[in-house]
Amino acid sequence: MIDNKTIAKFKDLPTPFYYYDLDVLRSTLDTLKKESEYSGYKVHYAVKANPNARILKIISSYGFGADCVSYNEIAASLEAGFDPSGIVFAGVGKTDKDIIAALNADIFCFNCESIPEMEVIDQLAAKLNKTASIALRINPYIDAHTHKYITTGIEASKFGINTWELEDVIKKLSLLKNIKLIGIHFHVGSQITRMSVFQSLCSRINELQEWFTSRAINLTSINVGGGLGIDYENPDKNPRFEEYFSLLNEFINLLPGQKLHLEPGRSIVGQCGSLISRVLFIKNGSNTTFAIIDAGMTDLIRPALYQAHHKIENLTSDGRMYRYDVVGPICESSDTFAKYIELPETKRGDLVAIRSAGAYGEAMASRYNLRDLPRAVFSDEL
Repeated sequence: MIDNKTIAKFKDLPTPFYYYDLDVLRSTLDTLKKESEYSGYKVHYAVKANPNARILKIISSYGFGADCVSYNEIAASLEAGFDPSGIVFAGVGKTDKDIIAALNADIFCFNCESIPEMEVIDQLAAKLNKTASIALRINPYIDAHTHKYITTGIEASKFGINTWELEDVIKKLSLLKNIKLIGIHFHVGSQITRMSVFQSLCSRINELQEWFTSRAINLTSINVGGGLGIDYENPDKNPRFEEYFSLLNEFINLLPGQKLHLEPGRSIVGQCGSLISRVLFIKNGSNTTFAIIDAGMTDLIRPALYQAHHKIENLTSDGRMYRYDVVGPICESSDTFAKYIELPETKRGDLVAIRSAGAYGEAMASRYNLRDLPRAVFSDEL
């Protein structure tokens, strides 16, 4: 919850801006650290969720690793204090430049998604006289029951190696001398709220473990990826870390010498961030009332891209409740944050908060319409 003292300090700040409550972030990290240490699992923060430099430094201070999808993310993680031995590099289309830089940084592992990718990593590693540790990202064929754009583990997905390819992959690996297979990796999707999805993933991992064991292939790293969702309707509610870790403990069968790795992103930073905006105009439409705010899809694209829901609060009105369509100023009809939602009577100059915006908000901001990028404001700066 954003308290009245904080709201009073917002009034003099130019909008829109991202507000990060560092107490919420640290409380989330404390819980995650407790659960991961109890279970003995290795956490790699998914940097793509929010690469803000200050947030990265706080997360790295907890001793977590990083999950990166470009070398720029790896460089930002190293700058923030993450140990290269805790960095994994994922992505279906790694460039040669990114692979070379990651090899020179001596990262922990490449999560590989195809035979051609393995061949290129092997060639580049040979030129550098290095051996690259890899995990095979395998498509688990599991529906994440989330938006189709963030479902990544079904048969039609561009991500991962298909199970019917594994025999060919293993044969190819025997010919690649500058690659070392250390594990297997999975990622079903993002914003997963059904724990049964993770239980299904555990079962699939156990099946695949038997397949590798039957071929005398010893794996030391089992990476379940990320995807744990947050409650967008209740932005003050903590992520379900205890339930999630308990499920992994119960249903994954690790073999001696194996370490379980996971890559949470949204569940770490989602609830600590809000997009703060100011109402520009109230406009009466033919069958609705528009609250036009100065934040747009350039600042938070999730509602336009995924039809995502964020709770919206009027921070400066406690009047009678009315229905509004909350929209931005961008020259696109998709620049709409919410339709027909209840807010206290809203007028020009009111401050609104779009909650649960700490993940995939600032990270995906753009300068479309040549708008300024929103700045970040931290709770300890006010």
